[in-house]
Amino acid sequence: MPFFRTFRGKLLLILAILLIATLGFQYYLNLVSQRESAELREAQTEALVAGITLAFTSIPLQDMRLQDLVDRADETYFDRATRERIKDIIIIDHEWQVIDSLNPDFLPAYDENENVVYKNAKDLSGLPPLMDSARLGEDAKNFPNSSVPDRKAVSDEAHAIPLETSKGRWYVMVLINNDRDEAARRAAQPLLFTLLVLLASSVITFMLVWRFSRPIANLSAAARRVAEGDLSVRVSEAKRSDEMGMLARNFNEMAAELEKKRELELQLQQAEKSAVVGRLGSAIAHEIRNPLNYINLTLDHLRKKYAPAEPADRQHFEKLTSQLKAEVARIDQQISDFLNYSRPAKADLRPVDPRKVIENSLRLIEPEAEEKGITIGVVEHEDVPQILADPEFLRSVFNNLFINALQSMETQGGHLGIKITPDETGNCVNFEISDTGVGIPPENLEKIFEPYFSTKETGTGLGLAIVQKIVESHNGTIDVRSEEGKGTTFTVKLPTHSEPPA
Repeated sequence: MPFFRTFRGKLLLILAILLIATLGFQYYLNLVSQRESAELREAQTEALVAGITLAFTSIPLQDMRLQDLVDRADETYFDRATRERIKDIIIIDHEWQVIDSLNPDFLPAYDENENVVYKNAKDLSGLPPLMDSARLGEDAKNFPNSSVPDRKAVSDEAHAIPLETSKGRWYVMVLINNDRDEAARRAAQPLLFTLLVLLASSVITFMLVWRFSRPIANLSAAARRVAEGDLSVRVSEAKRSDEMGMLARNFNEMAAELEKKRELELQLQQAEKSAVVGRLGSAIAHEIRNPLNYINLTLDHLRKKYAPAEPADRQHFEKLTSQLKAEVARIDQQISDFLNYSRPAKADLRPVDPRKVIENSLRLIEPEAEEKGITIGVVEHEDVPQILADPEFLRSVFNNLFINALQSMETQGGHLGIKITPDETGNCVNFEISDTGVGIPPENLEKIFEPYFSTKETGTGLGLAIVQKIVESHNGTIDVRSEEGKGTTFTVKLPTHSEPPA
């Protein structure tokens, strides 16, 4: 999903728009204030020029010294702010000679004959533009700075004040520092401070928005996973004490209830499936076993009454009938396995010696193990308590495990080990059945207890499923670990028999 289509993105976009609008409005206010300040400064400049004109009108120019007039410590005609704005005052006589100036470079000098040499007004350089030069008429051409650019484009400016004296028209040229850049900088300062404050508040706001909207994003992602079928997902904001925490807790409770409901539905489906399979299996088994029994009895009758007289034919006849009886027995065993799995396991629990259970099952496989050259070892620790079990059911469990172990050792030789040990807690007895067979591939380890899963061509896939069902009916557990080429170990854990208090 694009970021700006999310709740966070929209909220941050709104905040960014508000920030830009606030800065724009603040800039407009500062611009208006700057214009007003510029107009006020121009008015102050005009007032300053008028004041200087008045001052020089009342004082004879021939009798004054500008330095004493402006910079005298004990008495001055200008305050400090006004003095800071005056860059220079230049007095020009009727012959366009500079009589006096605050700039030492413009003052009269003496030549080698001790004659006074005056600078001409046209020779002055570095002067700011002359304002309102048009009102000076023909005299304006005698000023080197008479061409006036845009008033708003210059920082410093010059004003020429004509004064009528007994010797003719003199001019007092005042150079004033308007410092428009400084005025603009001062006008921009509030905008800068406003920008910093707004940026800081915006950063804090963005962080808070990101933090407070994070639970919503987490809930959205969790809801999507629930919709995809993952009911184990939980959100971590359930510890919060606000509304988001309450919403997170409600979501977690909903997901937990949905998970429980699905587990119950699966169990119910499995129970219904088992019930249907059990009823169907019982009916089919009854219909199949009757013909099987007839076939089996007929084979026995044929072997007794119609066996050939010739030894060779008789031997061949016995072989064929024995194979038929073996196949009938195999079909009957598969039906028994199917019925054992589909019917509810009702164990007759009573105290049983663990060693006797193992020995009873080993008798079934000892002849085959001897034929294949497989050694069998039984290790029993001391003080192994009795277990609470059904001997017949346990015999089926260990028969299946032992037969599978022998079948996994395909080549001649091998070892089948059985270890009987009490559990550390003393509440269970552990049976470890280990073989040195071909092992189980890792991808099959999780499937071996599933019904009808088998890697054997003639297997029904019900043996280990029945084993697990019987163990669980005894309130026990069964685990397996295996490594291809090295062997497999099954661990069966069954509860012990505790004596009732006297």
